[in-house]
Amino acid sequence: MNFHVLVPDNVHQKAIDLLEANDGIRVSAPGKLERADLLDAVADANALIIRSGVTADAELLAEGPQLKAIARAGVGVDNIDLDAATERGIVVMNTPGGNTISTAEHTFGLMIALSRHIPHGHQSLAEGRWDRKLFSGVELKGKALGIIGLGRIGQAIATRAQAFEMTVIAHDPYLPPEVAEAIQVSLLPLAEVYARSDFLTFHAMVTEETRGMVNAHSIARMKDGVRIINAARGALINSADLAQALRTGKVAGAALDVYETEPPPADHPLINLPKVIHTPHLAASTSDAQVTVAVEAAQLIVDYLLTGVAENVCNPAENSS
Repeated sequence: MNFHVLVPDNVHQKAIDLLEANDGIRVSAPGKLERADLLDAVADANALIIRSGVTADAELLAEGPQLKAIARAGVGVDNIDLDAATERGIVVMNTPGGNTISTAEHTFGLMIALSRHIPHGHQSLAEGRWDRKLFSGVELKGKALGIIGLGRIGQAIATRAQAFEMTVIAHDPYLPPEVAEAIQVSLLPLAEVYARSDFLTFHAMVTEETRGMVNAHSIARMKDGVRIINAARGALINSADLAQALRTGKVAGAALDVYETEPPPADHPLINLPKVIHTPHLAASTSDAQVTVAVEAAQLIVDYLLTGVAENVCNPAENSS
């Protein structure tokens, strides 16, 4: 049987080469498509490889009656309707390990930039000022780093923080305690992590429990002068509540790579606040990570179409059916 794999996004050529090297697979890789063109193109596709720019919602899946699998070149599957995919018998897979190092390094870069006011110091000097006293920072050594979500990325951040002689504590209700013990991280209740952390970095998925978890109530439980980093999902933060806490000084600073709506609107409450560092969802945007996740996604599709083996399945109901 000849399977048609559609790649309606820009992925590395190595992934396309891997697909084309397999007999029985026909590849269409037009790059980014407008929505109407995508709805047409998916009509005879057996599999999709997508990044975050493609929304695989119920409408799109309905236009692809022959779809068997979707591979997300990346971790998050917020842009895929898992319920609709499961209902149609479509296996959804992701590549959770491919961008771990890139995301961890970007998160750590944000933390250093936040602790030493690096972007603001650069901007000040570029504008002809010499504001040394204004941008006095803090060391990372001896500070407590709280990691919310101690998965692959959280663990990579923990090992880097320990090299900077930080005390690392974490909250992750799903992680076996022995995993944290192996990397010398203390797993604690969320309230205790909030109360003890000088820096907080978030690496959780968005669920009913975690949506807006950084809010006025949780911020009140945090240490005065805490610094918050979010390179996971924008929806974890109630932006208005964080903005208010930054204005009062309860939160000393924030560094954000993700937003609930991307790009964020011009009137976003955290844009242009002086204590906030922003990057436009760059955590996984390294050439290294993009090659890795693209090739891993291609291999997932090859394995599933040609052998029936599915790995990194994100809709377990379909996996078990």
